[in-house]
Amino acid sequence: MATTNQTEQAVIDGIIDISIAHSPDSDDAFMFYGLATNKIRVPGYRFSHTLCDIETLNRRAREEAFYDVSAISFHAYPYVQDNYTIMGCGGSVGEGYGPMIVSSRKLSLSDLDNIKIAVPGTLTTAYLALKVFNPNVETETVPFDKIIPAILAGTYDAGLIIHEGQLTYNTSGLYKVLDLGIWWQETTGLVLPLGGNAIRRSLGADKHKIISKALRDSIQHALDHREQALEYAMQFARDLDTTLASRFVSMYVNERTLDYGQDGRDAIRKLLDLGYERGVIPIEPKVDFVD
Repeated sequence: MATTNQTEQAVIDGIIDISIAHSPDSDDAFMFYGLATNKIRVPGYRFSHTLCDIETLNRRAREEAFYDVSAISFHAYPYVQDNYTIMGCGGSVGEGYGPMIVSSRKLSLSDLDNIKIAVPGTLTTAYLALKVFNPNVETETVPFDKIIPAILAGTYDAGLIIHEGQLTYNTSGLYKVLDLGIWWQETTGLVLPLGGNAIRRSLGADKHKIISKALRDSIQHALDHREQALEYAMQFARDLDTTLASRFVSMYVNERTLDYGQDGRDAIRKLLDLGYERGVIPIEPKVDFVD
């Protein structure tokens, strides 16, 4: 496992090593396709990739600045903001869709006050949005890919699903109780920001610019070479067929992944500010970006 010293900027034979961590999901794989396969190269730089689930990355970034660039949930940002800032590209937002509460039976929103909901981690943005929606819900953390099986087994009445489960829950006979992306858009008129890439402040402005351009070029390369990038991403698609994987990637890697847009940046600040105001986040968020 990398240590802080190992992830400090390493210069070997004139090459600057940059450590990047992201989740093993088809959308992340798609956006990092160009860099991971060396289709995108930066003279003098070498990028190493670590794949890990998002809740673990959230906690690693919070406990210690493990990686130069790390995918994080936006909920985790206030906890890491002293060491990291947000990159202006590489984010995932839901435009009228997002994490969902699903159940094995039809439930009303008022029923949520009386049941325990399985959630994919307390630092995920899905959890933050749920708590902003209803701070009184009782939750228990379950690995994201175990939530649907746990509902089907009767261990939980409902679960908060992320990733590909948003497209596959109905094939398991589950019912949608609430799409938090729809609720957020109807409530605020904004997209729901879910996750982004954070970069260590200590790298400095010059490296921020170079690394940001490399990631943006990787995203653009994937969008321009969609078939090849999707084929690469399929190895991380967790049993989705090509049609569903393509749909999932389109949901979370698009023009907003190249740049959030001002409304996207406003949405990040709005969600974190609401989390702070409602006591979900104990640290006042101070959001800034590098481009």
